[in-house]
Amino acid sequence: MEIENRISAMVAPSLDAMGYELVRVLLQGRQNLTLQVMAERRDRQPMTVDDCAEISRSISAILDVEDPIAEAYTLEVSSPGIDRPLTRPQDFDRFAGFEAKVETVQPVEGRKRFRGQVMGMNDDSQVRLVVETGEIAIPLASIKSAKLVLTDALIAAATKAQEQ
Repeated sequence: MEIENRISAMVAPSLDAMGYELVRVLLQGRQNLTLQVMAERRDRQPMTVDDCAEISRSISAILDVEDPIAEAYTLEVSSPGIDRPLTRPQDFDRFAGFEAKVETVQPVEGRKRFRGQVMGMNDDSQVRLVVETGEIAIPLASIKSAKLVLTDALIAAATKAQEQ
């Protein structure tokens, strides 16, 4: 995770200057490493292949200079997609009202996996989620992964946003 945080810090300013927001950096694999960089347009328009190519060229130049990964790797640039991961505090506020799956590092109220309606963040850096037993507050720092669930409501919202 430390390497991913370092890479995020390296590339985020460049992406921001280009009009993009960094969503996630993920280094995966053991023998064949893949560095996944997920970004979205700041204007919330759909990402294009040209956007991904532009980001890839910029990030490649930064990574070539900084050389944060000792082994060979493949750079993969993508958009977050419709059933996107929720990685930043603002994601939980932006996608309030939609269904998500959340997994925590440590148990919260006796469990590590949750599925429910996102209600946004509270003032204590906790994600509010309505699950089958009621509302629960999950510390953001305890979240291992969170992802929107592909539902009719999410598809309708994404379609409406693209039409605007």
